[in-house]
Amino acid sequence: MRANCICKILGTEYPLLQGGMAWVANAELAVAVSNGGGLGIIAAANTPPDILEQEILKAKNLTDRPFGLNIMLMSPTASDALELAARHEVPVVTTGAGSPGRVLKRLKPLGTIVVPVVASVSQARRVEKQGADAVIAEGMEAGGHIGELTTMTLVPQVASAVRVPVIAAGGIADGRGVAAAFALGAEGVQLGTRFICCEECTVHVNFKNAVIAARDRSTAVTGLSTGHPVRCLRNRLTTAFEELEGRGASFEEIEKLGIGKLRSAVLDGDTEWGSLMAGQSAGMVNDILPAAQIIRNLFAEADEVLSRISGSEEGLN
Repeated sequence: MRANCICKILGTEYPLLQGGMAWVANAELAVAVSNGGGLGIIAAANTPPDILEQEILKAKNLTDRPFGLNIMLMSPTASDALELAARHEVPVVTTGAGSPGRVLKRLKPLGTIVVPVVASVSQARRVEKQGADAVIAEGMEAGGHIGELTTMTLVPQVASAVRVPVIAAGGIADGRGVAAAFALGAEGVQLGTRFICCEECTVHVNFKNAVIAARDRSTAVTGLSTGHPVRCLRNRLTTAFEELEGRGASFEEIEKLGIGKLRSAVLDGDTEWGSLMAGQSAGMVNDILPAAQIIRNLFAEADEVLSRISGSEEGLN
């Protein structure tokens, strides 16, 4: 499972990427994942360019292994992030929330690996034509901004539609999910929520404890009425969002409620009114471990699962 095309493309030991979670995915987390054999990713999000540059330089100083930068294309600072990726020769760039055409045009000639996040078959086909090296097919089980299709239905359809390698994301937090992703046609996996609860992640301990306490139905999706659905752990903030949407509040009123709430969750540990962006896999996260151990555990369990299934072929036929 390790020595596959994703490992060769990314230069990693394991076919695993860490999700580009805004305010969460900083240099410390990215370096821990990269040093653990995966591909750690720094989230550009809306980070001011001078601060983002410091994070990129920090990662380059702390690891000699590949790492990535996630560029949210709808961000007002996306162009700055793109130029920083070019200037500092970031090995891998993942993109989301928009068409990656300008990213591909700017970075591909420099040798950068560009991997867009997609939520539909049409998006996957489009970015493949634009020159993407691989695609991340992210199901609605994921935390943060989500699409409409589940990982179970999205991944195999994307894998059948494109020739570039497919990386599965959304709802994966253990080796069983990794094995399932490969069974669906993926060549790699991306995990976000699981890495919130690693020792090197710098989010507030209250946020980590909220993820650990989560159960199967602990998340809510808000923003459906605005066209920008977001999955978070349920708290007073999600209830307030639901009440606003229920009475038909305006787009501006709904968006205003969310301003600064992710920061307050990640940095201040506000679990009542902070935006605790996490996926449905939070119900499977039960401990805080070093990132490297999480990665080893994931693939050891995945190998066991696949071996068990392979040994039960007669019973499956």
